Amino acid sequence: MFDLREQPHRRYNPLSGEWVLVSPHRTKRPWQGQVETPTPEQRPVYDPTCYLCPGNTRAGGVQNPNYSTTFVFENDFAALLPDGPPGEMKAGGNAESPLFWAKSERGICRVVCFSPRHDLSLGRLEVPAIRAVVDEWANQVTELGALPFVNYVQVFENRGAMMGASNPHPHGQIWATETVPLHVVRESEHQAAYFQRHGRTLLADYLEQELAMNERLVCTNEHFVALVPFWAVWPFETMVLSRRPTPSLTRLTGDERDGLADILKQLVTRYDALFQVTFPYSMGFHQQPTDGAEHPEWHLHAHFYPPLLRSATVRKFMVGYELLAEAQRDLTPEQAAARLRACVAAVAA
Repeated sequence: MFDLREQPHRRYNPLSGEWVLVSPHRTKRPWQGQVETPTPEQRPVYDPTCYLCPGNTRAGGVQNPNYSTTFVFENDFAALLPDGPPGEMKAGGNAESPLFWAKSERGICRVVCFSPRHDLSLGRLEVPAIRAVVDEWANQVTELGALPFVNYVQVFENRGAMMGASNPHPHGQIWATETVPLHVVRESEHQAAYFQRHGRTLLADYLEQELAMNERLVCTNEHFVALVPFWAVWPFETMVLSRRPTPSLTRLTGDERDGLADILKQLVTRYDALFQVTFPYSMGFHQQPTDGAEHPEWHLHAHFYPPLLRSATVRKFMVGYELLAEAQRDLTPEQAAARLRACVAAVAA
């Protein structure tokens, strides 16, 4: 019997059907690779040069209102546009060849400013302010999901320059797409197959077992749980799950929205305490498509993908084997969860 704590092994992700190679013994290797320069932490409450601060003019020439809570606007440089031809079309090569397909894609991209204060972040907002962000997310999913050509609404945040954020002002994005994206399709297929076989959501059964084992939990409250998934790829990757198998942000009760705000505060504060830096990550919610079907198989959850590995200056690179074969990690999910749990003093403070 091999030891998951010491020996190389592969772990299965039931949501995506993919595998990750875990190599615990490699945490002892020396590091002489790239070292990042931490982003300066001191920021003013208001920055006159920031195109997301209240009253300032954005890069596209539009002036922001003097907003005092959350603020949403159409992305001035959107990756998707709402107008365009629906349906499929071929492009390039032989018109009859199956090797040159292109499909038109309509969509809407919006930016959500979490706060008017330039110096804050999701982890530094008070829980009531985060609740306002949760309400805005749900409102946007309801509004965009009701559009006849929108079949999925992706809520996400890129935090930090290391993860491609173009502005340090606390904000996230929402992309509403005509096509259900690839990763969501994979999760839909695996959750639907599990629900058909067992009559329960895959993540409800998974969460029940994680709560019983208590190895990879990071923090919990009455309505949500944050944990390092058994199949995590990124060193300090986490997943936030609703205890009740609700399919969407729009289906959360008022108390559950409070619980989501609280768990986000707890988790991101732990991230920031881990290496004493505003922790970079990409975060996003996975929820049911907005195609008009009920989707009882869907169980609301959020993925946090942070790149930092050993310190605020050493990151994990997805290169070589990861790009050409499959994902690989050194630090085990159990070790990562233990280190995040140990940051509880910082949360309490």
